[in-house]
Amino acid sequence: MRLGLLTRLMRRPVWLVGIGSDGAAYVLQFVALGHGALALVQPLLVSGLLFALPLGAFLARTRMSGRDWSGAIALVVGLSLFLLVSSPGAGHANASNMTWLMLSIICALAIGLIVLAAQGRSSRLRAGLLAAAAGVDYGLTAAYTKSAAHLLLDHGVVAAITSWEAYGLVIAGVLGMLLAQSAFQSGPLDASLPVLTVMDPIVSIVIGAAVLGEGIRTGLGATTLELAGLALMTVGVFVLSRAEDAAVNRQAA
Repeated sequence: MRLGLLTRLMRRPVWLVGIGSDGAAYVLQFVALGHGALALVQPLLVSGLLFALPLGAFLARTRMSGRDWSGAIALVVGLSLFLLVSSPGAGHANASNMTWLMLSIICALAIGLIVLAAQGRSSRLRAGLLAAAAGVDYGLTAAYTKSAAHLLLDHGVVAAITSWEAYGLVIAGVLGMLLAQSAFQSGPLDASLPVLTVMDPIVSIVIGAAVLGEGIRTGLGATTLELAGLALMTVGVFVLSRAEDAAVNRQAA
């Protein structure tokens, strides 16, 4: 949880390649959020694990196991079920300054409390808690990104870079990177990656529905199926994250 961690990582070529890939992915995410709902775009990001696992297996010169395939199927079915049933609406890209302020304060308090709770914990629990804090931050960052993307598309570059959203985006982005890298440093990958991967879309869905008016289908049947889809997706994420951790360890060996 110190900025010095990022400066030390910047001296590692492999880390820079990874961050460069993240940067390219963020550009695509920025464009997607400029055209689609937060509750639609962010859950789709978990599909990155579907690409990371076979790539990791290839680099480690191993094959995906039956458990890996089961996790992939659970993730795809759960994600598809949630998106098909919830059918998120377009919503709106912005809210009142007071609403943004309250949202930012709530997220900041949540992040602060989670980080405090992580102090003095075991390596696995600390990694999971810091990843949860990073997930909350990523959800807020995605909301800032959606607002900034619409400013850019609707009003041009000057309006986008002179808006408070641009500065909030930078601050939240640096904080999210610090939290995520601290989580990865604190313990094994399977203790942090699944928590981070799941928290981001869940927080984004809540923000999209509660703040940006992205209509999500409600009712007993719809809500039950949506929760079932998210639960199945979560199981798939945890299974694939454990497999990803094993693949990383094999590569390191």
